[in-house]
Amino acid sequence: MKAHLPFYILIFLVTCAVSTFGQAKPDATFTVENYYKVKWGYADEFISLYKKNHYPLLKKAQEKGDILQIIAEKPRLHDSEESRWDFRVTLVFKNVQTAVDPNLTEPYKKVLYPNLDQLVKEEQHRFELLLAHWDIEVQTLDIEK
Repeated sequence: MKAHLPFYILIFLVTCAVSTFGQAKPDATFTVENYYKVKWGYADEFISLYKKNHYPLLKKAQEKGDILQIIAEKPRLHDSEESRWDFRVTLVFKNVQTAVDPNLTEPYKKVLYPNLDQLVKEEQHRFELLLAHWDIEVQTLDIEK
């Protein structure tokens, strides 16, 4: 199941996007929070692999203007096992179409990683460290209105 996780993430984002089209302008930003729950004791290794392999791809998309903001966070303390998460990345995309583009970072892989086999192996290991991963579309509310 873990090998197909990115596909399920894409399906989730597409579902969110379809529900969003009726409510938001096509050129409105689209924000997604990505949560990662890692096997106990492996959070630092997971974050290290994320920073090494996935974050540079996101930075390239940010340089191009497809991603407007990248915020990475981890909790200072831990929560109960049922509700804990170890790493959260908030991505603000320029629009919903960009957020659901399955090839958003694909053009940068060959440029950044001449040894694609190593990248695939390390990314597979990063996902092996996961217990759970979920993505949540969030929207800013103006509570002053």
